[in-house]
Amino acid sequence: MSETTPHWLTKRADLSPNKKAIEFEDGSSITYLELFHRSQSYAKKLAKLGLQKGDHIAILSTNSVEMIQAVYACSYLGTVVVLLNTKLTLNELNQQLLDSDAKMIISSGSFKSKEFAIQQINYRDLESVSEKQIGITLNEEICLDDIFTMMYTSGTTGFPKAVQQTYGNHWWSATSSVLNLGLHENDKWLIPLPLFHVSGLSTMLKSVIYGMPIYVLEKFDVEKVHDAIMNRNVTIVSVVTVMVQRLVKRLGNNHYPNCFRCMLLGGGPAPKSLLEEAKKRNIPVFQSYGMTETSSQIVTLTPEEALNKIGSSGKPLFPAQLKIDHNKTEPNQIGEIMVKGPMVTKGYYKRTETNKEVFENNWLHTGDMGYLDEQGYLYVVDRRNDLIISGGENIYPSEIENVLVQIDGIEEAGVKGIPNEEWGMVPAAFIVCSKPIDMKVINTHLEKYLAKYKHPKEIHVINELPRNATNKLVRHRLGK
Repeated sequence: MSETTPHWLTKRADLSPNKKAIEFEDGSSITYLELFHRSQSYAKKLAKLGLQKGDHIAILSTNSVEMIQAVYACSYLGTVVVLLNTKLTLNELNQQLLDSDAKMIISSGSFKSKEFAIQQINYRDLESVSEKQIGITLNEEICLDDIFTMMYTSGTTGFPKAVQQTYGNHWWSATSSVLNLGLHENDKWLIPLPLFHVSGLSTMLKSVIYGMPIYVLEKFDVEKVHDAIMNRNVTIVSVVTVMVQRLVKRLGNNHYPNCFRCMLLGGGPAPKSLLEEAKKRNIPVFQSYGMTETSSQIVTLTPEEALNKIGSSGKPLFPAQLKIDHNKTEPNQIGEIMVKGPMVTKGYYKRTETNKEVFENNWLHTGDMGYLDEQGYLYVVDRRNDLIISGGENIYPSEIENVLVQIDGIEEAGVKGIPNEEWGMVPAAFIVCSKPIDMKVINTHLEKYLAKYKHPKEIHVINELPRNATNKLVRHRLGK
């Protein structure tokens, strides 16, 4: 029988009813008791609309208190939350809605006009649903083996797949993080990253599990983040490299307050020059390695080690395990990174064959290449082979290539990542054409089928793509 716990929000509302749970940039805030009542109200309204335990409900929203309430409402109903990236096109969103078997999509008002493949309700309309005359029993306990959330990622290759995350995955992710970072009485965690990303969502859940307030921004803005650290008593912030670069530049010769103790960096190792600048300004940067499949960070480097272990992501968190595949037992030998632990997903939704391929005795093949040094510190060499990480967003070349070859006149397409000072990496496309093609036609097609951040920043017309003996595209030779 699966282990259960009291519902996290119910328990927190009982333990810390009047403590601030969430603070917002406009100065407003909400207590745990208020969040509890609002979330249960949303749950009853969703039940009246016909949703029930086991259903899949999609949420398309920018960061807001309504989004947080909707996520917890689903946990009270026992429905699975499908979190959607707001940057995706309508075509991409509908693909994910159908693939995830979502019965309804809850959205913020800015997405109301979109034509979705399933029923849609926005927060304003949800608020107007009456709770009267409905007999519904909301969950009092959480079953740790139950699926709580699904987020789309391309996993190791190919088109997006839904990563299933259980309550237990999120619980152990939160526990592992606090065992590494500790929990201070004055802690307040800033969320400038989207709640539909695993980093943002995991921090949102930490708030209730820890009894720690979170400061939520709708989106990253360097001035707002700077102000939050300098003037709003924020002690921890989750960031990607491009954010650190902008924050360091904004800080200039000033220093952050002594209460600010952690800048948790994901999305790839930081450049040595940036770490040196951070150290000079006494900015505590914790480099980390993680993915949607591990429910956020699973390996973390402390700031004390940052300049001694340049390029390292650190050591596995408690109780995570990590090894290098292909019998690379000696230090500094590159192989595939494999991870195991209670924060690791059980698998992708409706991807039986893929799950068989990526799991081996409960060890997850990450598709990332790396090595361990003599002290057991992880160094990531390649992120999921051809994966492009641009400003913290994962971009898969094959997805862009398949969209490009749909255009009449483009016979073949190859995409690879190229260095970019602001974003770290950006996609560049190389196309083989059977006839002249106007770039406006290409751009119009891309705008329809791909999110803006996936658009190639450069498009080159070439005579042929580099391929190996088996006719497989050799991406690293593109442009050479």
